[in-house]
Formats: sequence, C-alpha cells, structure tokens
Amino acid sequence: MNPTTTRVAAPVATDSGADIQDWRPEDDNYWNTTGKRIAYRNLWISIPALLCGFAVWGMWGIITVQMLNLGFPFTQAELFTLTAIAGISGATMRIPASFLIRMAGGRNTIFLTTAMLLAPAIGTGVALQHKDWPLWAFQLMALWSGVGGGNFASSMSNISTFFPKRLQGTALGLNAGLGNFGVTTMQIVIPLVMTVSVFGWLGFGGEPMLLVKDSGWIFGKIKAGTPTWIQNAGFAWVLSLVPLSLLCWLGMNNLKSVTPAAGSPLVAFGKITYLYSLAFIPSIGMLYLYLPAPTGLGLLNMWVAIPLDIIAALGMMKLAAFGAMRENVSKQFAIFSNKHTWSMTALYVVTFGSFIGFSMALPLAITVIFGFQHIPDASGVLQHTLKNPNAPSALTWAWIGPFVGAAVRPIGGWISDKVGGSIVTQVISAVMVVASAAVGNVLMQAYGSATPEQYFGSFMGLMVLLFAASGVGNGSTFRSVGVIFDRQQAGPVLGWTSAVAAYGAFIAPVLIGQQVKAGTPQLAFYGFAVFYAVCLVLNWWFYLRRGAEIKNP
Repeated sequence: MNPTTTRVAAPVATDSGADIQDWRPEDDNYWNTTGKRIAYRNLWISIPALLCGFAVWGMWGIITVQMLNLGFPFTQAELFTLTAIAGISGATMRIPASFLIRMAGGRNTIFLTTAMLLAPAIGTGVALQHKDWPLWAFQLMALWSGVGGGNFASSMSNISTFFPKRLQGTALGLNAGLGNFGVTTMQIVIPLVMTVSVFGWLGFGGEPMLLVKDSGWIFGKIKAGTPTWIQNAGFAWVLSLVPLSLLCWLGMNNLKSVTPAAGSPLVAFGKITYLYSLAFIPSIGMLYLYLPAPTGLGLLNMWVAIPLDIIAALGMMKLAAFGAMRENVSKQFAIFSNKHTWSMTALYVVTFGSFIGFSMALPLAITVIFGFQHIPDASGVLQHTLKNPNAPSALTWAWIGPFVGAAVRPIGGWISDKVGGSIVTQVISAVMVVASAAVGNVLMQAYGSATPEQYFGSFMGLMVLLFAASGVGNGSTFRSVGVIFDRQQAGPVLGWTSAVAAYGAFIAPVLIGQQVKAGTPQLAFYGFAVFYAVCLVLNWWFYLRRGAEIKNP
C-alpha cells in the first residue's frame, strides 16, 4: 500500500463530527476522495449565510428611500448618514472578522455571526414603526447592521482554507459573488414585503403608514396614499436567519489544522463576541467626531476619520487581546509587513469598494437626482425641490446594477484562474476609468435639467457597466491573493483587504451626498475615475511590467 493511500484513511472518520483534524486540499488523492465533498458542503452553506449578511448590512440604502417617501422628518443629508453609518460600521467590523477563523474556527464563527444578524433585523423592524423617534435611534440601528458587513471577511477567510490554490478563484468567486446577491435580494425583497402585512397574522406586524410620495418596486410605481409596512424591511430577514443559523451549526466544520486552539464552542463564542464588541468602540468614536451636530461634533472630515478608525480598530485588537489570543493576533499582524498586502488592498478598493459603495448610494442618488426638476429661480440659481412627475422609481431600478455585479463575479474568478488575475484586473480598471468619467458627464447634464429623466437611460447603462466591471474584478483580485500569499496568510489578507474596501460603503454615499448638496454630483465620479487610473498603474507596476517580482498572479 503506498503512503498516500494510508494517509487518506484517517480523516474520513472525522467527517461525522464538526472538527476535522487533518486537512490536505493540495493532495489530489485526498481532495478527490474526502476533501472535495466537505469543502463544497461548507461552501454551499456559507453562501446563503453571507447573502443574508449583505442584505442586513445594505438594507439602509433602500430603507432611507422609503423613509423619504413616507415623510419621515429627516433631511436628505441626514438620510445619507444612515447608509454611511452602516457602511463604516460594517467595514470596521471586518477588521476583527478577518482574524476570527484562526481564533475561533469556521463553523463556530459563521454560526454565531449569522445568528447575530437577528438583532439588527428585529431592532430595525421595531424602530421603523415609530416615525416620531429621533434620528439617533435609526442611526443606532444602522450602526448595528454593520455586523452583516463584517461577516464577509470571516466568510471569505473561512472558505479560502477549504480549497486548493488552483480552485481559489472559482471558490471565492462563488462565495463572494453569490453572497453579494444579498444586495440584489434585499433590493427586490424589501420593496415587495413592504406592500403587505407579512407578520400581521402573528399579531406583531404593526400598523401600516401611508406613502406621501410615489414609491415603487421591480414591477413599477406604487402611488402615494398606498399603505406601506416599512417595518418589514427588518422583520423579513428573521424568516431566513433562524433556519440558516441552525444549518451553519449542523453542517459546517472547524479545521483544526487552521484553528488548533479554538477551545470549546462557548469559549469560541466568547472570543467572537469580545472582538466584535470591541469593533463598535472605534466606529462610535469616529462617527461622533465626524458627524455634524446634533449627532456628533463634526470635527473631522471623511479622509481623516477613516484612517483613524482603522488605526483605532487595529490598536484596540492588539491591546485588548489576552492569553493565546494575543499571540494569535500578533502572528496575523505579520501580513502588514508584506508590501503586496497594501497593493492588493488598493486594488480591492477599486473592485469591491466600488461595488458596495455604489450599491449603498445608488437608490438615494436616483431619487435625489432624477426625482426632482432642476429649475433656476428668478435670480438664475438652480433649485432642486420641485418633484419630477416623470421620475423613475429607485426601488424599480436600483437592484439591476448589484445583480449584474454579483452575477459576473464567479465568471471573473473563473477567467482569472485561466489567464491570471492581474490581466483581468488591468482590463476592468481601464473600463472603470472611462465609465466613471462618463457617469460624471451624464450627471452634470441631469442635475441641470428640468427633465432629468431623459438622461436616466444613459446613467443606468453606465452604472451597470461599472457594476459589471467591479464584479469581474472582485473575482480577479481574490484569485491573485490566493496565489501571492501562502495558506496561513491568504485568509487574513482576504479579510483585511475586504475590510478596507468595505469603507467604500461609507465613502460613496458621503461623497456623492456632499457633491449633490454642492450641486456638482459629477465631481464625485470624476474623482472615482482618477483613483481607478492610479490603481491601474499600480497593478501594472507590481504584477504586469517586465521584471515584476510576481508576474500576473
């Protein structure tokens, strides 16, 4: 009997339990006889769990539009802060989440972080029944929704440990791409469930509110005066989160070769809860310094607040870790001494940062830019307050871009496995430079027109192109990470790059909101185009030029 066959027999028995002692995906014999079945089972459970995480994190992009339609007493700028708060919270949560798999185990982490989503889902449903509640109550729920954003880092880190390097692009593309459908699912499901009393038969569905402005869903407009159960935007996710949490617990595995010292499930849960709780502290602190009165002090601008938030989150993890956790954190901080961690971080901001940022900002941007007529007053100053009777509904159109971006993500991973990740990244970066500049030009015309709807077709076409390019690039950058870094560092790097890129969910709503308020929405997209061009050069320098240290990973 040859040695390979002898080694394969041992791990088969462990498949019946949650913990797998021996894991060798690069061993073809082991992979085909044992590993492949286990890896794909964990992947297929991970995908819907991640989908719900994206849905809960991103739901404020749709909720804010409906709050505006229902006459909640908040300004457009205040509503933009809700999507921004959810964005920065989710991004910050990804920093500790990127290290959780090595500390607590995959099964333990995915189960608990999926179950945690029940809290913001139920809390948001309760808050939305009270139009008279203060802004800070809704901001708190948006902050809490960031748990869903954090889950991406732990999910991707976990799946990366199950698959051989030759399948990294495909596996991670499937997990992230289908998981990203949470954004599209949310944008389709929420407008639908708000039209009916889903939970009325259980006695806690709450009373409807009447639309004061036209709303919509994927099949068209919903007229003002229609009863609407906005609270279902939160409550609806309970129906999937409860069975999904149980499925994670019963069907997923911890790899002991990756997490040798997770401890008992209760100990692992303690680590997860502790580190996630710590992540809220820098988020709250930075938001308090960033947001204007009465919510905060308004002392920092966005470009100062984000780096301070990242530094504070990392510093808190380093200082607050204790015992074996401290040693584990220190080992994983080694990724920051590798220059490729930083280059791949920038490139992932181009792809996923754009995808999640535009997903968060698009619904409200459609409403504000195309939902009003832009007419000069007697002194020639443009006014943006007169409702556009021919306005497209954001709830009818906003889902298309994220749907396309998520759908092509696995394709990006598959193509990158064939031709190399950096070539794909280079092509999509060039596309995004041109498309973003073109979006800026269209918005400049729309925001100065009494009939902005005439530019909406061009705007949506270009936005779908941006989403498609970012989706393909998501797959290519993750493939590159799987090749550049060894198995011990790839997971934390995946988590870290996704954490920084997730700040796109904060940057895009804030930047677009600021420029809309200033009357120059085009400048936001011109700025994005410049950033994409810089990263195009960065990708060429590190991975495509002659003499590059790592060629087309």
